[in-house]
Amino acid sequence: MALEIRTAAELIDREVEARWTTRRAARETDVLQAVIRAFVQRPGPVTVEQIVAAFPDRPPDSLRADLRKLDAEDLIQIQDGLVDVAYPFSAFPTPFVVELADGEARYACCAIDALGIAPMLGQRVHIRSRCHQCGELLELWVDDIGSGLEAETAMVWVGKQGEGDRRASNSL
Repeated sequence: MALEIRTAAELIDREVEARWTTRRAARETDVLQAVIRAFVQRPGPVTVEQIVAAFPDRPPDSLRADLRKLDAEDLIQIQDGLVDVAYPFSAFPTPFVVELADGEARYACCAIDALGIAPMLGQRVHIRSRCHQCGELLELWVDDIGSGLEAETAMVWVGKQGEGDRRASNSL
């Protein structure tokens, strides 16, 4: 049997690509950037009111609406007035611990998010997790151009969200 070789363009899910385009545009907003900066500056959830206070020249109701929209678009998660997920960061413990350049630890929502933090912040990070198959400790550093782990010694599982699933953190 001949090996079928397909191009990336043939493999692209147009619906997913459209969502990613929208998500990329939403990541450029100053409100989302403020939320992500808050997660970088300190661990734990960020209150909606902290974000509102970061923009004293803007109407608070407009900022709250912006945050609700980011939540509806699955870029952040708000529960009880707290932003506890701002991709790639999670305020609650996950299997993916990322040590920032300053030595402070943060949780990532998933393995892919953990790998993306270094280029996002432009700094080298140290990632700790465990193999899903055997439980062995995995540790590696990542910077904005690559990883300290040889590609043939690691694998990342990527799953598809089930019908009705909204958040990566649902499966942690």
